[in-house]
Amino acid sequence: MKYDFDKITQRRGTGCFKHDGLKLIYGREDLIPLWVADMEFEVAPAIRAALQSRLDHGIFGYNFRLPVFYEVAANWIAREYGFKIGEEWILTSPGIVPGINLAVLQFTEPNDPILIQTPVYGPFFDAVRLNGRKLLTNPLVFQENHWQIDWEDFEGKLSQARMFILCNPHNPVGRLWSEQELKRMGRLCVKYGVKVVSDEIHADIVYDGQTFLSYGAVEDFADHSVCCFSPAKSFNVAGLSSAVLVVKDPVMRKELDSLIMKLHLHVGNSFGIEALIAAWRDSREWLRQMVGYLQGNRDLLIEVLAKDFPGLRMARPQCTYLGWMDYSGLGLDEEQLMRLLVNKAHLGLDPGSKFGDSSFIRINFACQRSILGQALSRMKAAIYEA
Repeated sequence: MKYDFDKITQRRGTGCFKHDGLKLIYGREDLIPLWVADMEFEVAPAIRAALQSRLDHGIFGYNFRLPVFYEVAANWIAREYGFKIGEEWILTSPGIVPGINLAVLQFTEPNDPILIQTPVYGPFFDAVRLNGRKLLTNPLVFQENHWQIDWEDFEGKLSQARMFILCNPHNPVGRLWSEQELKRMGRLCVKYGVKVVSDEIHADIVYDGQTFLSYGAVEDFADHSVCCFSPAKSFNVAGLSSAVLVVKDPVMRKELDSLIMKLHLHVGNSFGIEALIAAWRDSREWLRQMVGYLQGNRDLLIEVLAKDFPGLRMARPQCTYLGWMDYSGLGLDEEQLMRLLVNKAHLGLDPGSKFGDSSFIRINFACQRSILGQALSRMKAAIYEA
């Protein structure tokens, strides 16, 4: 079956933050939203059917995850991410960000140093600072249109850290970390006794025939890590709040599970449970086609930027549906650029300061190609005809 990703579905008025939150965040509603990292595509038919079946049952009491939940999750993680796990390693969370915060609370103490690699997804900063921990940053290096790790800085900061929060694949720079890079990071974590929390939510969205590898699948790194997975991004079900935390070490798992139980986060969402099963068991072909469509969007974005946007650079995303664009060559500061984009182009993009670097902006290209083309035309007119 061929799926239609060009279909436009009206989302306004549905309580959708990406659309209905525009006025709150940008001060106006008449924008094309290219910010919040969800997609403009309807979910896979198998997910919709599973949710309809659950709805038709008519009772939504407290949940108990049946064995099929753990079986499906373990099979998907092994097949798609190269990480063979025991079903008993799986804990559950309302989402990956809650999972990261749970790990921070359980495995570190107030004022403990935690390392992140910047620029990075904003909630990483919050997980450290808002929990009273000390923030350490290892800035990624943009060289020859490619994002790299500053290894000397990484080891120096890691030697001071209690925990390292890894973004794999990386949001927003679009890096798919290689096996060699993961080995180098992981061996240093072992050397300095640092626990790792790996956010792998974008693992399914990988381009050009490349393969994602989970941090936990490399050597014995599962022994000191919490690897976080969810269908939220790749199957567009973020609003259903369902994620799994893979914890091999039995002591770490018992400790983290005790916090989950104490906060009563284990029950889960009736529809999120069904969506995860339907996504990871029955929707692989939908995902394959969707990633192909996104790759076409990525290629269009790269082509148009190279042709029509002098002074703006972007590394070719290897993964995710996010573009991280360097606008330092435009001679504008962040406030000036955002004013142009919002008030002249009528576009809602993410300012780079949310991720730790105000010389970049982030664009979400997980939308219909016609909308992406329209947005790029508006952006060109606003910037170069200002």
